[in-house]
Amino acid sequence: MERRNFLKLSGLSAGAVVTGGSLTGFLVSCSGCKKEHHMGLMTEPVMVTEGDFSQLLSFPTQAGLNQTLTAQATTANIMGTTIPVLGYQPNSLLGPTFRVNNSDSVNILLQNNLSEHTNIHWHGLKIPALMDGHPDQLANAGGTFRYQFTINQRAGLSWYHPHPHEMTGKQVFQGLAGLFIINDAEESALNLPSGQFELPLVIQDKRITNNGITYNPAMEEVMAGFMGESIVVNGVYSPYTEVATRYYRLRILNGSNARVYNLAFSNNADMAIIGNDGGLLKNPVTAKEILIAPGERLDVLINFAGNTIGTEIFLVSKEFASGGDAQGKQSFRIMKFKIATSITDTFTVPANLSAMTTIAASSTVKTRTFDISNAMEHHGYPMNDGMQMRHRINGKLFDSSRIDENISANTNEIWVFDNSKGDEPHPMHLHGVFFQVLGRSGGGGNLIASENGWKDTVLVMPGETVRVIVPFENNTGKFVFHCHNLEHEDDGMMLQYQLS
Repeated sequence: MERRNFLKLSGLSAGAVVTGGSLTGFLVSCSGCKKEHHMGLMTEPVMVTEGDFSQLLSFPTQAGLNQTLTAQATTANIMGTTIPVLGYQPNSLLGPTFRVNNSDSVNILLQNNLSEHTNIHWHGLKIPALMDGHPDQLANAGGTFRYQFTINQRAGLSWYHPHPHEMTGKQVFQGLAGLFIINDAEESALNLPSGQFELPLVIQDKRITNNGITYNPAMEEVMAGFMGESIVVNGVYSPYTEVATRYYRLRILNGSNARVYNLAFSNNADMAIIGNDGGLLKNPVTAKEILIAPGERLDVLINFAGNTIGTEIFLVSKEFASGGDAQGKQSFRIMKFKIATSITDTFTVPANLSAMTTIAASSTVKTRTFDISNAMEHHGYPMNDGMQMRHRINGKLFDSSRIDENISANTNEIWVFDNSKGDEPHPMHLHGVFFQVLGRSGGGGNLIASENGWKDTVLVMPGETVRVIVPFENNTGKFVFHCHNLEHEDDGMMLQYQLS
C-alpha cells in the first residue's frame, strides 16, 4: 500500500512526523494534545551541493500562439548524464517559452502521453475559469485538453505547470513547467534590455540520480516541502553565462516545489527591482537581497559595468531568518556570470515604470480571514483513531465538490492570511486574480521590496499575518487558492471560491 494511503487509513496523515522512536512513542508523547496543537517540523534542512559552474546556461525554445504541448516521459542531459524526466517536449527538462502580446489569441492543445492524468494551470494569466487548469479540468492518460483564450492583461512574466490534485508536486518536480511572457506597449516604450541582454531564469532544486529525478517525499518532507540538493537554472545544473559590462534584465521564476531563495549577488551589487508577479512596478526599488518563494517572479536589472574582463560574479541565495526549521539555514551559489566583453552602455534605469494605481482599502466590501497555521487536529479518543496532521486552510482540506467562498463580481475585498501560530512558510497563491499587499504584522513585519505592485502569490512567514486587497472583476466561475508549497497543496492546503 502506498505511504499516503496507509497513513490516511490509519488516521495519521502524510504530514505527521515520526522520528527516532516508534509510532507508539509518538502517540504517547501527544496523549495530552487537543485540537489545534502545533508541533515543530522535526526535520533538517536539505543542504545544497554546489557544482563547479562549468555548464553553459541554455534557454528553452520559443513557442508560437498555436502549439501542441505533449506531457511525456522523456530524457534530459543533466550533470553530463542523460536521465529520465517528464517534459513538454522531447529531451528537455523545461517546456518551451511562450512570448505573446497583449490581445493575442492563444490556442494550445495538451496531449497527455503520461500514464496518469494531468492538466495545465496558466499561473499568472487572467483567463476564463474553464481554461485556468482547475484540478477538476483534466486530460486523462492518452487524452487531450484544448486551451483557448485571449490575452487581456498588462505585460509580465507568468508560467505554466500541471495542477492535478495530489500529483502536482511530483509532475512539476520531475520536469513539467515552462515560462509564459506577455509584452505590451507600455513596457516596450521603456526600451529595457532585450535580446541577448534579457535573461529568463527558472530556478529549481532537484534530487538527481542516474535513474532520474527522485520524488518520494517522506512524512516530514510533506510537512516541510520536498527540496533537492542540486540547483538547476533553465534545467542546467551549476551553470554559467558570459556577460558584457552593461545592464542586463533578469526575469526570474522560483519554479521549486518548496524552497525559498534569498537572492543576492556575490559582489554585493544593487538590484533594481522593476517588476514582480503582475508585471512592472510603479517605480524601481533598489535592494541588496530579495526573498522569492515558490511560484513568485522577479524582474530585476543588474549592472555589470565597472568589472574587468574575467571577473566572476555569482547569483547566490543567502541565509535568512524566520523560515522555520527547513528554510534559510544555508548560503549557496546558484549560477555564475563571467565578464567576457567590455562595452559602453548608455542605458539608465527609468525613474518611472508604470501608471499603476493603488486600491484604497475603503473601497472594499468584505474582509475574509484564513488561518494557515500548522494545526494538528484530532477528534475523539484514543488518539490513534482520530489524530491527523495535515495542511489546512481554516481547518478545511480541499474538496472539489465544496465551494468555500462565494464572491460577488466587480467588488474589492481584503483577504487576511494568518500564520501567526505557524512554524512553516506558506506562499499563498490565488488563481484568476492579482492583488496588492497591504501590510504584514508579526515576523519581519515589513513589506518585501518586490511587493509594491500587483501580486498573485504572497509569502507568509511563520509568525506572520499578511493582508492583501483583491479586486474581483467579472471573470466569473470556480477558482482555487492554495499554498504554493506543492507538497502542502497536494496535502490538502487548497480551497475553492466561486465568483458570480
